[in-house]
Amino acid sequence: MLAFIHIYIQWIVGIIFIILYCVTILGLVVVIIAENRNPLKTIPWVIVLLFAPGIGLVFYFFFGQDNRKRRIISRRTYKRIMKSSQRGKLPQDSCSIPDPYKPLVTLLTNSNQSSLLYGSQITIYTNGTDKFRDLFKEIEKATHHIHIQYYIFCDDEIGNQVKNLLIRKAKEGVQVRVLYDDVGCWNVKAVFFQEMIDAGIEVNAFLKVAFPVFTSKVNYRNHRKIIVIDGKVGFMGGMNIADRYIKGTNWGTWRDTHFKITGKGVHGLQAAFLIDWHVASKKLLNNPLYYPSVPVYSEDNIMQICSSGPVGQWRTLLQATIFSIANAKRYIYIQTPYFLPTEGLNQALQIAALGGVDVRLMLPKRSDTRTANMATHSFIDEMVKAGVKVYFYKPGFLHSKLLVIDDSLTCIGSANMDFRSFEHNFEINAFVYQASFALQMKKIFLYDLHNCERIIPSQWLRRPRKQRLAESFMRLFSPLL
Repeated sequence: MLAFIHIYIQWIVGIIFIILYCVTILGLVVVIIAENRNPLKTIPWVIVLLFAPGIGLVFYFFFGQDNRKRRIISRRTYKRIMKSSQRGKLPQDSCSIPDPYKPLVTLLTNSNQSSLLYGSQITIYTNGTDKFRDLFKEIEKATHHIHIQYYIFCDDEIGNQVKNLLIRKAKEGVQVRVLYDDVGCWNVKAVFFQEMIDAGIEVNAFLKVAFPVFTSKVNYRNHRKIIVIDGKVGFMGGMNIADRYIKGTNWGTWRDTHFKITGKGVHGLQAAFLIDWHVASKKLLNNPLYYPSVPVYSEDNIMQICSSGPVGQWRTLLQATIFSIANAKRYIYIQTPYFLPTEGLNQALQIAALGGVDVRLMLPKRSDTRTANMATHSFIDEMVKAGVKVYFYKPGFLHSKLLVIDDSLTCIGSANMDFRSFEHNFEINAFVYQASFALQMKKIFLYDLHNCERIIPSQWLRRPRKQRLAESFMRLFSPLL
C-alpha cells in the first residue's frame, strides 16, 4: 500500500511538473509573439521552444530576451549627466555639416541625445606602441581625475604598467576610477584589481556575473574602451589593455586603430563613462569640474559621440550605420575584424554596391575566433556577387573598426560590424564630420590594402562544398557569436 501511495505521489508530482513546464513554454511563446519582433527572429524562437523546449528555454534565457524597454539608469539621472556634457553645444543650423548628413545629426540627437561637439583635435594610432606611449604621458600629467573603462584589462606586462601608474597617481591625490567588463576580465585574478582598491582607486565591474549559469547578463557586455583625463583629454577606439596590442600574436601582428581626442569631444566620452559608472557603482558624479573649459582647435572639426547598447528603444549605432551607407555617393571603406551583419546592414551594402558606389570591405585573413571567421565567410558570397570588393588582411589579425565615406564622414570607435556589437554589447563610436580627418583615415585604409589580397569572386565561389556548408551552418549562430 505504501509503495502504491509513493508511486501515486510521484505520478501526481510528474503531472504537475509537466503542466507547469508546458505553461511556462507556452507563456514564453505568447510573450515573444506579443513583443512584435522581426518575424525572422520570432519564428525560430517559437519553433525551438515548441520542439526542443529544454534547450530552447536555456538559450532563450541567455540570448533571446528583448531588453528594448528595459532601463538600467533612470531618465532623471541620465538627463542630469547628459546636461553637463551639452553645455555650449552648437545648434545644427550653425554648423558646416555636409547636407547629406544633416538628417544623420538629427537621428543621433533624437535617438541618443548626442550633441554636436566642435573644435576637437584627433590623434590617430595604428599600433599599440604609440598608443600606450602617449597614454602614459597623458596619465602622468593628470592633476584632478583619471577615468578608465575597458572591456579587457589584462594582468600582463602592459596591464601592470598601467596599474602601477594609476596607483602612483592615486597616491598623489588624483581621483582614479576604473571600470572593467566582468566577462571580458574573467581570466584576471581578483588580486590584480584589489591592489588598485587598496591604493585608493575606485574599481567596479560592469554587470558583474556572480553565477554565470543562472543569469542572462553574460550575454550583454560592455565593449567600450574609454579613458578621460581631467576632462580635457580622452582616448577611444579598438584597443584594450593587453600585451598583444604591442607584441602581436604567435601567428602575426595585431593591427588595430585607436584615437586620442583633445577638446570638446572629450565631454561626450566623459558623459558615457559617468553613465556607465552610475550603473555599476550607483554613484552620481555630476560636478562641473568633470567638464572643464577646453580650447577650440578647429572650428570645422565637428563630431557626435554616440553610445549604444541592448537596452532602450533604438539600436542607434546600427541605424546610423545603415543610414550612412544608404546615403553614400562615391565610396564606402570598411575595416572590421568580424563581419556578421544584420539583414538591414547586409541589404544596405549590397544596394550601395549594385548602385555603383565603390564599396570595399577589409577583413582579417585569419581570425582569433574560428567560429566567427567561418560565419563571416558565409556573408562574403552575397557581397562579392553584388560587387563589393572584399580584401583579406594578411600580416596578422586586423582588429581595426573603421567606416569612412565620400571624404566627408568617418565613424570610429569600439563597434564591430556584427550582431553582437549592434544588438547585445554596450558600444561607443564617434561620427566625425570633417573632410581632412576622413582623408587621413582613407589614406590609412589604402595603405593597409598593400598588405591585403583581394578576393576573386570566381575563385571564391568555387571553394569546396564541404567548406561552404560548414560556413553556412555557423552562420545560423551569427547572433550569438
